[in-house]
Amino acid sequence: MPLRARVRRRTRWQNHTGNQGVDPLEIVRPTTLAELVELVQRAERDGVTVRAVGSGHSWSDVALTTGFLVETHGLDRCPPGPPPHLREGVDGERLVWTEAGIPLHKLNPLLHERGLALSNMGGYDAQTVAGVLATSTHGSGIAFGPIADAVRSLDLVAVGGAVYRIEPADGPTDPAAFAAAHPERELVQDDDAFHAVVVSMGCMGIVYGVMLAVEPAYCLREVRTLTTWAAVKRDLLDPQRTVLGAHRHYEVLVSPYPDKDGQHTCLVTTRDPVRCRRRGAIRTRSRLVELTSAFPLTSSILNLILGVWPRIAPRLIDAQMKAIARKDYENVSYKVLNIGHANLLRAYSSEIGVPFEGDTHVHAVERVFEVAAQRRRLGAAFHSSAFSLRFVKGSPAFASMMHGRDTMMIELILLTHTEGGMELLAAHEEALYALGGRPHWGQVNTLTGSHELVASMYPRWADWLAAHARFNASGVFDAPFAKRVGIATARFAAGTADDAGRADALR
Repeated sequence: MPLRARVRRRTRWQNHTGNQGVDPLEIVRPTTLAELVELVQRAERDGVTVRAVGSGHSWSDVALTTGFLVETHGLDRCPPGPPPHLREGVDGERLVWTEAGIPLHKLNPLLHERGLALSNMGGYDAQTVAGVLATSTHGSGIAFGPIADAVRSLDLVAVGGAVYRIEPADGPTDPAAFAAAHPERELVQDDDAFHAVVVSMGCMGIVYGVMLAVEPAYCLREVRTLTTWAAVKRDLLDPQRTVLGAHRHYEVLVSPYPDKDGQHTCLVTTRDPVRCRRRGAIRTRSRLVELTSAFPLTSSILNLILGVWPRIAPRLIDAQMKAIARKDYENVSYKVLNIGHANLLRAYSSEIGVPFEGDTHVHAVERVFEVAAQRRRLGAAFHSSAFSLRFVKGSPAFASMMHGRDTMMIELILLTHTEGGMELLAAHEEALYALGGRPHWGQVNTLTGSHELVASMYPRWADWLAAHARFNASGVFDAPFAKRVGIATARFAAGTADDAGRADALR
């Protein structure tokens, strides 16, 4: 037998930035539901774990597994027409069913061809549908919750390879029609189960399919305006939320550092519906900025400059915001919501959600200023990018960062080789805990299972854990992340007297 046939190399998996990686026992690429079921059952028989990954866009360890790693891009079918088995009275024209491994950059054009669109999305379109749901990925617009809130039903492969369709109590599926078509599956129409599973960080099983609420296709106009934190602060303290109500989407980039006049530069971005193909509309973003962002060496050059001369960071951040400021850009919704080639820059981030109520959110921004100033003064540690503010409607999902409250998400973005970057992000995270901050599961965070930390953040955490105990009863979906944050299935048990005797004999 040839040497190559006898030697099997382990394949390493890394996320897209390269800051997280693992050597799983096997990387599996299923293309059918039956293959998913068999894989979960095989993992349980062999006593190992299994976990699904999408496009590897998470900067935390949320996707890692030492067992079987499932790459889901082969599960990317989105059949045309209304989903089957809908109960009477449900508007099937505004629902689509899709396999959950489909990336948004493939789903969006398919929907557009059918005259449909997602109501909202984040600034990146390479993630899979399952990936954006698992960690409560969001856009910015106070009328919209995270993308998970668009889910009306999901199909889950859980412990034992059992297949569940999980929906709210008033879910869209007709129980009798579903049971007749799929007697081997179980329909669960229960609010608590649904609101637990829809944001589950991959800890309750592998999401195979999703039913999403959509709307007719539409176009957006994006406007970016340079201003100051003083002006933005006045708008955000308005109890009527006038500036947010005036726009479908509203977000802010903020410099962590004051300029020579003591002002923090801000870039406000608004996106609002317009008639498609308007005469005179600008249909592209700045070509120079897009080309520069896409150039493979741009990140390396920026990292080199900041590594040699870190004190230039404040001026570089202001220059970056001025470069991307542009009066307007119009296109179909999903192209405008995607921030473009800026996604190609090598970076990582931490994101903390704070309550958008009273003046807590304003205090949170100014706490970021304080931490940035302290780290600059004490250790010459500098941010390498502006940070962003995005606004999200409260969500019923038990493990969503937006659970039960309107939320301002503060994303702290750093180039990959920012000196002291991880320590800087940890300092911000710790400071924002005092203001009710909840870290994004899929971004850099220091969450642990100690001192009931996670339970203190999420009022329905006990209900989330109850669903976890049901759908991951064997621990087959456990992972390093689950152990770190204290949600892995308990495996330790006190030994018997015979065990103790054997241990003594070995000493």
